[in-house]
Amino acid sequence: MSHEVATDVSGGRTYPVQAGNGASSAVNQDTVLPTYRNGAGGVTRSSSSDEDIKGERKDVVDLSNVEPPHEAEQSEESGLTKKIRSYAHIYKPAFHLLLILFGLGFWIPTLIINRDYYIPVTIIVWFFILLIVFQYIPNHIVTGPVEKVWTSTVSNPWFKLHYYVRLAIGWLCLLGLCFGSAFGFRLEQGTTYGQRAQGLFGLFVFQLVIYASSRNHKAIQWRQVIVGLSLQQILAMFVLKSGAGFALFNWIAQLASDFLSQSYYGSAFFFTSDIVLDNSLGFWFFTRTLGAIIFFIAFAELMFYYGVLQWIIAKCGWFFLKTFNISGAEAVVATATPFIGQGESACMVKPYVNTFTASELHLTLTSGFATIAGSVLAGYIGLGMPPVYLVSSSIMSIPASIAISKLRWPETEEPLTRGKIVVAKEESRAHNGLHAFSNGAWFGLRVAGLILCNVLTIIALVSTINAILTYIGHSWGITEASAGGRGPLTLTLIFSYVFYPLAWLMGVPKQDILTVAGLLGTKLVQNEFVAYLNLQAARTTMTERGFRIAVFALCGFANLGSLGIQIGVLSALGPSRKATIVKVSVSALLCGFISTCQTAGIAGQLL
Repeated sequence: MSHEVATDVSGGRTYPVQAGNGASSAVNQDTVLPTYRNGAGGVTRSSSSDEDIKGERKDVVDLSNVEPPHEAEQSEESGLTKKIRSYAHIYKPAFHLLLILFGLGFWIPTLIINRDYYIPVTIIVWFFILLIVFQYIPNHIVTGPVEKVWTSTVSNPWFKLHYYVRLAIGWLCLLGLCFGSAFGFRLEQGTTYGQRAQGLFGLFVFQLVIYASSRNHKAIQWRQVIVGLSLQQILAMFVLKSGAGFALFNWIAQLASDFLSQSYYGSAFFFTSDIVLDNSLGFWFFTRTLGAIIFFIAFAELMFYYGVLQWIIAKCGWFFLKTFNISGAEAVVATATPFIGQGESACMVKPYVNTFTASELHLTLTSGFATIAGSVLAGYIGLGMPPVYLVSSSIMSIPASIAISKLRWPETEEPLTRGKIVVAKEESRAHNGLHAFSNGAWFGLRVAGLILCNVLTIIALVSTINAILTYIGHSWGITEASAGGRGPLTLTLIFSYVFYPLAWLMGVPKQDILTVAGLLGTKLVQNEFVAYLNLQAARTTMTERGFRIAVFALCGFANLGSLGIQIGVLSALGPSRKATIVKVSVSALLCGFISTCQTAGIAGQLL
């Protein structure tokens, strides 16, 4: 993996950047910062033409106080780098051999003893073994023949077709996937074809509404829309209707659940094991959910320190880069969001945020609103939500957020990271892995405290508003009896009717529509934690189909609180783009909200 050096727009620092194009290059200050101030206070232009600087992208940085590194420091760093490389050259093959032996030692007994999980174990183990093996095989040995076959049999014949012919074929394939998923599978108990048709109709309505509100109809790249919707359908069928797919995702979800549940033993050290581990005593949000969040963030910081997280994100981002034809920064952010969450995902491409186009900013925000982070996955699992649906929903929402964002705000400029994967890694403040784990625990404590305070205060605020609305409702004669037995006038009752059409379009059964609609309103105005708490309380009164669709629909950060968080984080990373960030934020929030609803509707076609 080659490295680039990108300049931080906030202070002139440099960061090594992993480049996915296989070439060693450098991104200098003229590339990242088109305009800067010189030491005399004047303004100096880079070699880029004025046409490259569009809209509000006026990147100005004071470089007068930046001093070049001393020669002694450079030589010391060079010597240290050579020493590290020499050790890596000796021990890296032995370490890889041990990893392969460990994988085989895990895989072979699974085939013999624990055959319930042999499919996901086989896929994952051999995937990583092949990744290790191909590090010692030149890429051209494999990619050369594959590229020749692909170019001669697929690529050249396909691109010889007229653009509108290719577009028509793409739409026909997408329609085949949509109708095939809705009507090509056997009905499950409690489901009708009419309900599946509702979800299919809702999918078309969502696309029509986004297209009607598009910023530039002529600039829409229909490839991104078709590929995004197709990937959603394929992932949904793979998970919900394929034995291998369900087994794989269920194994991953259970693995994540078991891993996060190890935090319970840490919580039990401070409290009692009865409170934390005994489910018969009820669910304790403070000891189980917040403890798991702290543990996950600490572990993620450890993986980030060793470069594992960046490597995974770069590899997954390459897939979205090639399939969607989006910029490398967009691909990395969209891939990183389900792992590390909204806001933090933009830190993976920190040196480039100040040069983001409006479309890139819109996609960055949308992907954050459309998915959840692994740090809060434990909380939802602890509330009794099915792990496999949470994991699959978050993954399905990645292509959905790309398709919807590019349909609503298509690219009209030239992104700086077009055609290459860039993952910025700031120099770690940790001295070793234990130090990084400790720093992550401290950061996790702050995140857990933020969640605790937000949930506490929001629930109290909503209770206050509901009390006022109930008093007003009684004055107007709106009581539990007059509201059809659904209770007095509250925010939940209001949202139950406002989002009623949206819940119907997702294919929710008639008896659950008001309940799911109220949950959607709770998620948008408060947050998904409160919505999942309400879903847990209402589960016994809902049908199984309505409950499953609700789990998919609530699996995202699209709420007003997250809007403020994302605006704050991105504005700090890209101060010169603050006006554009605020401009696109509300649109991105609605697109992220619709992305999760669309994911739920597609799942409803198969449930």
